[in-house]
Amino acid sequence: MSDRDDLIGFIKSEAVFHGDFTLTSGKRASYYVDLRRVSLDHRVAPLIGRVMLDLIRDLPGVASVGGLTMGADPIASAVLHQAAAQGVALDAFVVRKEPKDHGRGRQVEGPDVEGRRVVVLEDTSTTGGSPLKAAAALERAGATVVAVATVVDRATDARQAIEDAGYEYRSAIGLADLGLEPL
Repeated sequence: MSDRDDLIGFIKSEAVFHGDFTLTSGKRASYYVDLRRVSLDHRVAPLIGRVMLDLIRDLPGVASVGGLTMGADPIASAVLHQAAAQGVALDAFVVRKEPKDHGRGRQVEGPDVEGRRVVVLEDTSTTGGSPLKAAAALERAGATVVAVATVVDRATDARQAIEDAGYEYRSAIGLADLGLEPL
């Protein structure tokens, strides 16, 4: 089995919940993909890191990955660690929802992103709002956002919103991989 197959297995068995849920978009859903259940799991985080690194490996000159806290944080950390293990120089960053009102007042934390090519990561996509908010903050910080990459694409409006904003959209896993139907 591949890392991607193993990751799909973990997500299906430990991160897909059935019931009545309200999504970020306000829409109702009969299932919920809670990637934090696995992205913070010692068995799964390395798989996420390798799968996502493979997903973005062909993007030239990418120096850093990350996204809006908190869903993207464990994804970025996993990618950073797997890149380091493979001898790939790749930093990570965290984008706060709002700039700090104290200290240096930063919204993007981690190694400086100014003048660097970056990829915005997301755990699951619903509306595209989180990665677009992160991309806007990164561009204000002087970064060039080359793509948005999500672990699980929920087959909603996120892809269109992100592509309409001018960013390449990539996803590692789709709903069909998880045996789920679009909403």
